Amino acid sequence: MERAPEATLMRAGGLSRMAITADASGNAHYHLRIGEHSEPLNAWLGHNIALQFAGSIHCVHCQRLTRKSFGQGHCYACFRRLARCDTCMMAPERCHYFQGTCREPEWGERHCFAPHVVYLASSSGAKVGITKPSQMPTRWLDQGAVQALPILSVASRRQSGMVEALFRSEISDRTHWQRMLKGETSDVDLIELRDELMTRLAPGLAALRAEFGEDNIQAHAEQRVARFDYPVLAWPTRVSAFNLDRTAKVEGRLMGLKGQYLILDSGVINLRKYAGYQVSVTLSAHS
Repeated sequence: MERAPEATLMRAGGLSRMAITADASGNAHYHLRIGEHSEPLNAWLGHNIALQFAGSIHCVHCQRLTRKSFGQGHCYACFRRLARCDTCMMAPERCHYFQGTCREPEWGERHCFAPHVVYLASSSGAKVGITKPSQMPTRWLDQGAVQALPILSVASRRQSGMVEALFRSEISDRTHWQRMLKGETSDVDLIELRDELMTRLAPGLAALRAEFGEDNIQAHAEQRVARFDYPVLAWPTRVSAFNLDRTAKVEGRLMGLKGQYLILDSGVINLRKYAGYQVSVTLSAHS
């Protein structure tokens, strides 16, 4: 049970993406992370929130002051230097480790040469994606997915990216965030969709297995579709996004939480986008 909110709660510090967990029934539970603080948010639905940008940004990696955020919270030097900020993070099939040009080979060996999962999900419609087994269901909750089904277990990130690229010929890998925030998500039979895609893409999958080995691309053992419900009092009919670089203060009544978005009666804001921003947050009970 969510605790009742205090009359007023104030926190200040560096903003991080919200922590999201799901209980056994698939209900999403949110924590707002500011500096060292982690505050449960579900109980504040229907109450007032004000978020004030203090004007400074600290790199989420090196903590240095930066005038502009790159790659969700990095300074330019870290954005250019770190492997986690390279283009192959968004397009794993373009991994260039084997060309000897990986920015951080040891980091790549730890994070990229590890098992990954190819999945189907429904957030704003059916999509394909990849993640590490340890990031299920966090990845799905971050995207605001209402359904998810792992379909293939793959030996490395690059190989999973090549499988995902094959699936992109039949299905999108994108989430339409405005549609997702309007609650415009229809139920998808992910089991049926998986079977159809596996049939249509069988020749391509066979070619990838011939290249990388049968054991490196296997059907995932899970046959159950995960389902998630998000704490939302009312969906916006028109989605207007706040930008902290243009509007330093964001305030309104908290109407919902989905993905990494706060849904207010005055607009929406993607907190993941503003990692490293120094902010003060005031939560106050609505009378």
